[in-house]
Amino acid sequence: MASTEMKSASDGVIADLNYAFSAFKEANDERLAQLETRMGADVVTEEKLARIDRALDETKSRLDRLALDLSRPRLGGATPEDQGGREHKSAFNHYMRSGEAAGLKALEAKAMSRTSGPDGGYLVPVPAEREILRRLAKLSPIRAIASVREISTQSLRRAYCTSGPAAGWVAEADPRPQTANQQIADMNFPAMELYAMPAATQALLDDAVVDIEQWIADEVQVAFAEQEGAAFVSGDGVNKPKGFLSYTNVADAGWTWGNIGYVVTGVAGAFAATNPSDALFNLAYALRAGYRQNAKFVMGRRAQSLVRQFKTTTGDYIWAPPATADATASLMNFPIVEVEDMPDPGANTMAIGFGDFERAYLVVDRIGVRVLRDPYSAKPYVLFYTTKRVGGGVQNFEAIKLLKFGVS
Repeated sequence: MASTEMKSASDGVIADLNYAFSAFKEANDERLAQLETRMGADVVTEEKLARIDRALDETKSRLDRLALDLSRPRLGGATPEDQGGREHKSAFNHYMRSGEAAGLKALEAKAMSRTSGPDGGYLVPVPAEREILRRLAKLSPIRAIASVREISTQSLRRAYCTSGPAAGWVAEADPRPQTANQQIADMNFPAMELYAMPAATQALLDDAVVDIEQWIADEVQVAFAEQEGAAFVSGDGVNKPKGFLSYTNVADAGWTWGNIGYVVTGVAGAFAATNPSDALFNLAYALRAGYRQNAKFVMGRRAQSLVRQFKTTTGDYIWAPPATADATASLMNFPIVEVEDMPDPGANTMAIGFGDFERAYLVVDRIGVRVLRDPYSAKPYVLFYTTKRVGGGVQNFEAIKLLKFGVS
């Protein structure tokens, strides 16, 4: 689809989204009026609201897909700038199509490459690697809002000051009192191996029109994004990144470094019946102002369908649809990041997160995406064992808070 056609399509989807949200507000206002005048809302009204809510989610998904297509360049039109890049691209293309690895072996020996792992395999060309990582940033929602660091070693170790710098005010001639020792946390973020194994027919590989780099990026992007996306949320840190929901959670009033603070809705598995949005405001203001400026809400679709119904005391809805294809929906004027790996609201679940994730969560990418060609294991198909190393974990425990659907 041409870019102008894509732009026109995205404008149409935005119009559909705004129309659906107007219908949603009308139906929800009708439901609220029924709740005030009778014992409960009419069943027909509830069903109508649920249908419109599903339509909102489906329309938003269409908009997300169009936004991804609009931002996706074709690898086939890019030409490596240096001779080494062209040689690597040519040798990699030859290896992928025919299995001939002599060219890649010579290049890696010349470069004294140490990035190949014990299972073998060869590095994909740099443009293809960058395209895979760029697509992951679009498809993996936590990666898109977190800090990302590239490393060439097995792990990233860093020191973090948990108490802030010791400082104070003195006059020009006054003695300088000894400052208190700063509290330093030693943090380690190992890069774990993530793999995908796309399959191709020999006919596809023999087709000279097919861009092999484009094909491998297309095949692995979703598999990588789904695996790392789940790990960044709830991974246990064993052979995978540690998700922010896997750290010890404590009531925010008793928060200490190394834990994630939470506030409660006041009802197990639900929002309070009266002034339900108060819990969201409490969550937002549990975060320090310095982090709140760049903060975002993180939640799944079920949680978003609940908060979509909430209004302020002046009757304004606190949820708003995105204004453009590359924007997101907002809640209380803070962006919403839809993360399907977040749990649905239930008894004592942490279904909504809020924070400055760029400062709170760190994603570590080890440079190099490797491919090992396997024409034997699944004849007549050719498998491509594709691996990358990625790690992740919370780096600033002050910069994130959670909403617990419970009483305490």
